Amino acid sequence: MKPLEQWEEAAFDHSFAVNLKGPFFLVKALLPILANPSSIVLMASINGHIGMPTSSVYAATKAGMASLARTLSGELISRGIRVNAVSPGPIRTPLFNGMSEDQLRSLVAQIPAGRPGHPREVADAVVFLASDESGFNVGSEITVDGGMSTL
Repeated sequence: MKPLEQWEEAAFDHSFAVNLKGPFFLVKALLPILANPSSIVLMASINGHIGMPTSSVYAATKAGMASLARTLSGELISRGIRVNAVSPGPIRTPLFNGMSEDQLRSLVAQIPAGRPGHPREVADAVVFLASDESGFNVGSEITVDGGMSTL
């Protein structure tokens, strides 16, 4: 997360390689061993939707993941492979350990639910999309953000 003028091309390329190129080619590599039916769940982010300052590169990669879920779902459904995405908002992970109390208060103030999410809440969405219970979800995106992206 940094302002546009601070981005170097190498860091930009690294972010796209890790967040978009890696998952794309992983899906491609796994295609020969995926059963019919199968489910792929890609990890996007609400940053791909909300226009948060200093998140341009990260947001672009995560918007790409959501788009990939939609486009690959149309391409792979005839093979019995469903592709969906989960888009978390602020989730209490070790990243929070580096935040000051003021930063944490400011972040929580942006979440209508009044708290950050828990990793388990994201995992529950992934498990649902990976399960037969979501058999009619194709190219869907579940947002797990306590309402943050609705503001």
